Amino acid sequence: MTNKRVVSASRIISAPREAIFHVLATPSLHPVIDGSGSVKAPTDDPGTLSLGAKFGMAMKIGLGYKVQNTVSTFDEGTAIAWHHFAHFIWRYDLVDVDGGTKVTESFDYSNPLGIGLSLTSMPQKNRSNMEKTLERLDRYVTTGSAE
Repeated sequence: MTNKRVVSASRIISAPREAIFHVLATPSLHPVIDGSGSVKAPTDDPGTLSLGAKFGMAMKIGLGYKVQNTVSTFDEGTAIAWHHFAHFIWRYDLVDVDGGTKVTESFDYSNPLGIGLSLTSMPQKNRSNMEKTLERLDRYVTTGSAE
């Protein structure tokens, strides 16, 4: 059975998994690659993430706010995920493919608090923003600039 409250997007990036994973495991680079425009700056940055690491981020969706995240998956070079207080999960999976690395970003809002999101356009916006994030990630790891 497929969970209907998981949104994802994928892209093949012509770069090694390790280079891509390094960007994803570095909170100070999250605002650089963010395609939503909502991730503004780290507020509590451990440098490089690891399993159980906590990192804060200044965000803005309409109003500014701060969120504290905890890394819940950390498989060096292949998968990284984190969640905030509501346990919505942002995850990246990296797989070697011909021509580079297939990167899949997913947003899992399947816990009970996610029911409210199902009633909004947020899931569709998240998918579009993920596609933009993966495009920016691609540009960053292949050119050194997300712009």
